[in-house]
Amino acid sequence: MAVLHPLTRDDLEVLLEVQREGAVAGLGHLFPQDEHPFPTARVRARWEAELDDPGVDCFAVVRDGQVAGFAATRGDELLHFGTAVATWGTGLAGLAHDEVLDHLRARGHRTAWLRVFDDNLRAVRFYERRGWRATDVVTRTTFPPYPVLRRYERTLGADA
Repeated sequence: MAVLHPLTRDDLEVLLEVQREGAVAGLGHLFPQDEHPFPTARVRARWEAELDDPGVDCFAVVRDGQVAGFAATRGDELLHFGTAVATWGTGLAGLAHDEVLDHLRARGHRTAWLRVFDDNLRAVRFYERRGWRATDVVTRTTFPPYPVLRRYERTLGADA
């Protein structure tokens, strides 16, 4: 059963709560909440712009009829990806990840890329177990305190 569904504006309230909770739990060491609280308004504005952008495909990850995560692609980039903290370790993220790769393949892409915070070891392990490989390309996020993001790439062969 598919877990990715097209994201709508009606999903944004729940999505932002899922994203905020995951960011605090998974990235709190990079973005201490007393100094750099989750920027809800800025993240909402970004999602709204991406929903209006025909070059971005936005998805809700749905479990038991409820939004339990999110994903977005832009061209061959996995732009955003995450699942609700309560689903961590359940396999939902793996299912959603595989569906995102299927989506990219269906769009004709043979390779894909994404960016991950170097110090987000949970995400690094998740992606590396699924065939993503780190490159030497690094940037910094636009959110203070501007931690390092590393580019990861992988092929999208039929068996990958």
